[in-house]
Amino acid sequence: MNHIKLTPGGIAIVRPAGELDHHTADSIKREVSRLIFGGKANAVIWDLGSLQFMDSAGIGLILGRMRDLGAVEGGTVILNPSSTMKKMFELSGLGSHLMEGTEEDAIKRLGGILHGK
Repeated sequence: MNHIKLTPGGIAIVRPAGELDHHTADSIKREVSRLIFGGKANAVIWDLGSLQFMDSAGIGLILGRMRDLGAVEGGTVILNPSSTMKKMFELSGLGSHLMEGTEEDAIKRLGGILHGK
């Protein structure tokens, strides 16, 4: 099951659970892109703490939404990936977006990113 929450500050918090494969990635892609292009989201936190499996579709999902966010100069945080996922993200050049902690910590980090701090 996947949950997507939008904060009052325009940050979409995506909490995929279980497995993130091609089928799951497509539904998340549609919803997150709708929020970004609809002017409702200017940043995304990917909270991966409940994710047991992710294939290349998951990396493609995150990279694609980062591209979407480029239009609004938005930010991305990849929160609490497993050690295997962390290695995949680092090899994909996304290491600077990785973070361990709470969603509140990630929101604070994005506040600085979004406001040039």
